Amino acid sequence: MRAHEAGALHADGYRGPAWLETPVDVNALVPSLWATSVRRGDDGVLSVAGVSASELAREFGTPAYIIDEDDFRSRARKFKQEYAAHFAPLAGADVFYAGKAFLCTEVARWIHAEGLNLDVCTGGELAVARRAGIPGSRIGMHGNNKSVAEIREGLEYGVSRIVVDSLEEIDRIARVAAELGVVAPVLVRVNVGVEAHTHEFIATAHEDQKFGLSLAGGQALEAVRRILDRPGTLSLLGLHSHIGSQIFDTSGFEVSARRVLGLHTAVTKEVGVELPELDLGGGFGIAYTTEHDPLPPARLASGMADIVERECRAEGITVPRISIEPGRAIAGPSTFTLYEVGTVKPVQLDGGASRVYVSVDGGMSDNIRTALYDANYSCTVAGRRSDADPVLARVVGRHCESGDIVVMDEFLPADVRAGDLIAVPGTGAYCRALSSQYNHTPRPPVVAVRDGAARVIVRRETIDDILALDV
Repeated sequence: MRAHEAGALHADGYRGPAWLETPVDVNALVPSLWATSVRRGDDGVLSVAGVSASELAREFGTPAYIIDEDDFRSRARKFKQEYAAHFAPLAGADVFYAGKAFLCTEVARWIHAEGLNLDVCTGGELAVARRAGIPGSRIGMHGNNKSVAEIREGLEYGVSRIVVDSLEEIDRIARVAAELGVVAPVLVRVNVGVEAHTHEFIATAHEDQKFGLSLAGGQALEAVRRILDRPGTLSLLGLHSHIGSQIFDTSGFEVSARRVLGLHTAVTKEVGVELPELDLGGGFGIAYTTEHDPLPPARLASGMADIVERECRAEGITVPRISIEPGRAIAGPSTFTLYEVGTVKPVQLDGGASRVYVSVDGGMSDNIRTALYDANYSCTVAGRRSDADPVLARVVGRHCESGDIVVMDEFLPADVRAGDLIAVPGTGAYCRALSSQYNHTPRPPVVAVRDGAARVIVRRETIDDILALDV
């Protein structure tokens, strides 16, 4: 078939992407996409932890992020337990929750209570951690352009590690440490030249990007030498490598670990220093749609333990203590966003196909990922059962942008109408965290549900909040 000039979305007979199958039952839920407590009742209404979507909409309004607290905490706990178990025969492992995925004071408390450490990358995230009572010894600090003020705040609070991202930053951290009379614990972020198979702008280990110090170009080894030359102000804990996001197997980690452990070995043999730690980053994928098949924490931990042990044995070096940084894999599946439908508009496509545009009361201000990364999501009508046939739909937002799309392609019932509730799963990571006030739209609340009770953990923004910033 000749390609259509306007693209595949307008080609003859377009019926959505290849992975999107027409459902036999448009009311059916795909369990892998939802928090564990999400159910559909006999009346068709979704519930989470015993609270119905209709009740949540009535009490808290829409749009709203709805988080299953037990699901979030159990995912965090599972990562800690599995990595502890699989790395116990080696040198052990630490799990740092990547706060950039989603962070608020209550979530930070959950992470602390479940025994995880917390990774922050701004002074604002550090402030949340401090407010939640997380001690500095349980906090790691990232960032490619950390300010002097942020470095000082981190060192004053006693963070357990600062990840060095440039040669220039070495001097900056050393100066602040000297002023405070402390020795700053640091890791070197190594750019190992391994690119995760994800969208270009979230694949963070190839050479042409802003993060890390090049392994191939020698800057990473130079950073190690410069840090070791400052024993009075800097303490080198080890190396750090992060290869991207939405990773569904351990093959990328295998190549990454081999390369970064090669540098680890060079430091041991050439410089005479045995580094005690190695951080392999995060990026573990989740299921946003039926096309995704993520590995459970047990298989991730087992596979990574095998890789690290094998590579260290091949190099003839002692296995270092390992760190990982899951964020999305904990927060993402635990949350869905609840919207209300406003306008429904059928649109004819070329070749006799059609699509229904379903406009909801949120959009790119509460989920920018579809516009930013071409991310795919799923959704379902959440407030009733439908016996109508499935139709190809696109869920769009209320903002003045043609790219304001929440769900690119999904089958919804043909009778979808104004007033219906729409639930989009997998929105716990990088949705509230990347939210905005575009078109002066207040940001939604985050509502935690547990044991049949719901409570606000981040309140809804108001117009007064927005106007209060004007001077």
